[in-house]
Amino acid sequence: MEQEQPIKLTQFSKGGGCGCKIAPAVLQQILGSGNNPHFNNLLVGNDSNDDAAVYKVNDTTAVISTTDFFVPIVDDPFDFGRIASANAISDVYAMGGTPLMAVAILGWPIDKLSTEMAQQVLAGARAICAEAGIPLAGGHTIDSADPIFGLAVTGQVALPHLKQNNKAQVGDYLFLTKPIGVGLLATALKRGALAEEHYAPLIAQMTALNKVGETLGKIKGVHAMTDVTGFGLLGHSIEMAEGSGVGIELHYSALQKIEGLDDYLKQRTIPDATFRNWNSYSAKTGFEKGVNVMEAFNVLPDPQTNGGLLVAVSEAAVEEVKALLVAAGLESFIAPVGRCVEKGEKTIWVK
Repeated sequence: MEQEQPIKLTQFSKGGGCGCKIAPAVLQQILGSGNNPHFNNLLVGNDSNDDAAVYKVNDTTAVISTTDFFVPIVDDPFDFGRIASANAISDVYAMGGTPLMAVAILGWPIDKLSTEMAQQVLAGARAICAEAGIPLAGGHTIDSADPIFGLAVTGQVALPHLKQNNKAQVGDYLFLTKPIGVGLLATALKRGALAEEHYAPLIAQMTALNKVGETLGKIKGVHAMTDVTGFGLLGHSIEMAEGSGVGIELHYSALQKIEGLDDYLKQRTIPDATFRNWNSYSAKTGFEKGVNVMEAFNVLPDPQTNGGLLVAVSEAAVEEVKALLVAAGLESFIAPVGRCVEKGEKTIWVK
């Protein structure tokens, strides 16, 4: 008798994790279809392409509200729940805030996947919420054609500590708190090509909380901050640059790449979202002679899931930020990966 093959969650994924985001150019068309009424206490809305909405509740404090969900990026349901939850909570940290609670968003094809698998997804979510010190306080479920999971997260921030993605200044140094290349490895996993030794580092990176953002928010010299997700380092750098009215020089050789990346570049496990991202951003990007453009084309727009924080820091605060990163166990990321410059013909210049 032929043995039944186990169901893989990623078989339901057109594009896993943050790689399933709508293409940047299409998203702009959607968001440009109408304007919200003005609310004086809405400090951050969807007009700035920021990580979360922020609403002022009194003279000292604001509430942060965000939601993030996607289709499976891994086959293990527990890890899927952990990754989706860490990714959603990251938006609060990227604003310099403290998460308070989360509610779940679960779409599940009950005719195709077991309830036990759905329970494991929620167990993974609870594990990450516990690590962040918040309750998974409820949520909503639907019977859907594809598995979908994420969180809506509520946080808070002291008004002086609020960080946005559009406040970078000329002269700021840029730091990035995680390696890039997650999309390539996740695509290799989906295709059955990921080496066993690369699975654990991939999961570790995608489930690592960006909690350091909460502390970075307290540093006055941190001018801007965002987390790098589905639009890749290139896309989120462009959002920061255009929103702030500056240009950005990225130092390609300073960027850290996830373990095993070179292997998967050779195997061409390139996510479809990489090409969509590049098509949206290529006209705004220039390269200095000597940069491996063919490699950079596959790496800079690579969609990240729960990627690192991209932080714009004044020169005066650089040493303070470095000390904070070391104290947080991020000593590998104390070298700047770029700098904000006067706006030029190209938004991003890769050196």
